[in-house]
Amino acid sequence: MYRDSIAFPNLHIVFEHVGKRFNLPGGFTIAYYGCVIALGMFVAFQFIMAEARRKGMPQEDAQDMFIGAILCGIVGARIYYVAFSWDAYKDDWLSILNIRGGGLAIYGGIIGGTLAVFCICLRKKRSFLESMDVLIPGVPIGQIFGRWGNFFNREAFGGYTNNPLAMRLPVEAVRSRSDITKEMLAHAKTIDGLQCVQVHPTFLYESLWNIGVLFILLKLGKNKAFSGQLFFFYLLLYGVGRFLIEGLRTDQLLLWGTRLPVSQLLAAALVLASGLAILVSRLVSGGKPK
Repeated sequence: MYRDSIAFPNLHIVFEHVGKRFNLPGGFTIAYYGCVIALGMFVAFQFIMAEARRKGMPQEDAQDMFIGAILCGIVGARIYYVAFSWDAYKDDWLSILNIRGGGLAIYGGIIGGTLAVFCICLRKKRSFLESMDVLIPGVPIGQIFGRWGNFFNREAFGGYTNNPLAMRLPVEAVRSRSDITKEMLAHAKTIDGLQCVQVHPTFLYESLWNIGVLFILLKLGKNKAFSGQLFFFYLLLYGVGRFLIEGLRTDQLLLWGTRLPVSQLLAAALVLASGLAILVSRLVSGGKPK
């Protein structure tokens, strides 16, 4: 096994050389993490533009909302991560601006992007919930691709497991040694002179979960019963998956002064809130397709 190998031993799959970045002339490097996120954005944009045409939303409005959501989403994702990792930044404020060093949180991105769309809808006098129903399928599309950035970075994994999807990583290649638990080290194996740990590939779990979320949203979109249906169902479905998967991860962001994973708490709150919103909206609409 090589230092840059990633293996799924129970599936008998080994990727012998998985790089984290590639070099361009002039000494500039591009991370594969950024490439898969950009690919996800591109696919999401194409889908949203097609949905906007199908549902009669002006292309200019859809583009403005997409761009606003992306820009504010990046800012929100960074603020969320820094806020719950403050000890790592409090003595070097300039490092907050270094997003190339990692540190973006999906829920912060969702919050930032949603606020951007809300403000644009106010300015353009469009329905926020109807607009979100057009835009929201693009979010799981982006997440399906984006989570594979964690694969290249050897990050966002869970604790030790020997289940069929278990992933094996050389300890030297893991993004942060703080993500490696005592249990993982207790089950570590030395292969070809490299100490390796076996973990839950939670990035893969979430990517697969989002494929299911996207499929359900597309089915629901064919028979909408009320404005905001796709938006609320995304928050509900993604929240359920995130709550379960977050509990496995070893790199959780914790609520200040506690040992409680903040994203798990937020997921639970959004599941309850969106579930209530769906129930009330269905009662008001009578459950009949629009």
